[in-house]
Amino acid sequence: MQRKYSLKFKKLKRIPALVLASVTIGVLSALLTDTLKLVTEHYEGQLYDRFQEHNALIIALPFAGFIAILLLRHFLFRNTVNKGMREAIDCLSARTKYLPAYKIPSHYFNGFLTVIFGGSTGIEVSTVVATATVGSLSSQKTTWLKRYKNELICAGIAAGITALFNAPAAGVVFALEVFAQKINKRHLLSIGAAALTAYAVNLGLGDEPVFHLTVTHWNTFAMPYFVLLGIFGGIFSTWLTRSIVWVKDVSQVIENTFVKILLGSVVISVFIFIFPNLYGEGYASINAMENSPITTQALLSLAMVLMIKPVVTSLTLTAGGDGGVFAPSLFMGAFLGFLMASLLNTYFHAGVIPVNFIVIGMAALLSGSIHAPLTSIFLLCAVTGNYTLFVPIVVASVVAKIVARLILPYTVYSYSPVFRNKN
Repeated sequence: MQRKYSLKFKKLKRIPALVLASVTIGVLSALLTDTLKLVTEHYEGQLYDRFQEHNALIIALPFAGFIAILLLRHFLFRNTVNKGMREAIDCLSARTKYLPAYKIPSHYFNGFLTVIFGGSTGIEVSTVVATATVGSLSSQKTTWLKRYKNELICAGIAAGITALFNAPAAGVVFALEVFAQKINKRHLLSIGAAALTAYAVNLGLGDEPVFHLTVTHWNTFAMPYFVLLGIFGGIFSTWLTRSIVWVKDVSQVIENTFVKILLGSVVISVFIFIFPNLYGEGYASINAMENSPITTQALLSLAMVLMIKPVVTSLTLTAGGDGGVFAPSLFMGAFLGFLMASLLNTYFHAGVIPVNFIVIGMAALLSGSIHAPLTSIFLLCAVTGNYTLFVPIVVASVVAKIVARLILPYTVYSYSPVFRNKN
């Protein structure tokens, strides 16, 4: 009996230490994320301005970025290819597997170089894997912390998303919904402590929001349109997933890495030259979208960008860029929502509010792409700074996931050759 109480007391003593480790992870992950976000935004803007002044530069920019990533991988990062969020998922699935320390600078610099040189993706995956690595390394500091490896990795992931979007609820839900193998009190404690700490660091640093979208109200008569937006969101999310999987499979025929980079860079450069909105993560385009002029040519351009974005993203990843579907989903969702609102107002005089469709479209595409409606709901509510659109976001996100699952049973995170053989 005495031994039983002794073991219980030892476990209780570990809880404060687990919280302290999670808080430390939250601080480190927030600083890592904020620096990556700031330098990426700065240099992406600088190079995009140079491209706008001298359009011919786009011929060299993506190629330069992919070559820089290749050289870094060869000389500094053990010549291993980054596999995106799959690395964190695999690490969580294997009890004795850990993320090596070099994954932090590898994803940090690869994500930075991919986006600033025009690669059509974002730094979300780089952030998640780098901060997951912070959690993995923390779990190796003492023998007993190894028991909480999964909790601390998920804590790093939650802190990374929190710092990136200034959204602690979204960070917590994303770690639990997409990554956690199981959910218990230790998971909730560790993830919550890390996310709140990262949020506090952001507040202390005066971090600026990624998106500047102001939502005031929504009209109940628009609810059928939101359901329709959710359906289209699910359809287009599978187009993004299929594009990435298909291009990845086809590219395996090309064994020469330099040829992959060259071919991918040429196609990406051509598309960006025609549609500059495809440059980088494209968040600046989303922020400016609400005030865009509505003309037939503009609507056609929106539709073309919506269709081409998955192809350019797929080529970016195949050529060696660091990224995934997170940023492309938000980008495509915003374009889909604005396109739908513009069509409804221009040709059917529906009188809908475009910014609402932008936000709800982002939630729908993200939900369909990663099969995580709760993450989409809390992330997009945080993006707008209020819960005004909570009900329509819930509706569109759930509908999008259902439609996406009916079309494809997997995401880019869960895809394996088994699904390819079935299809």
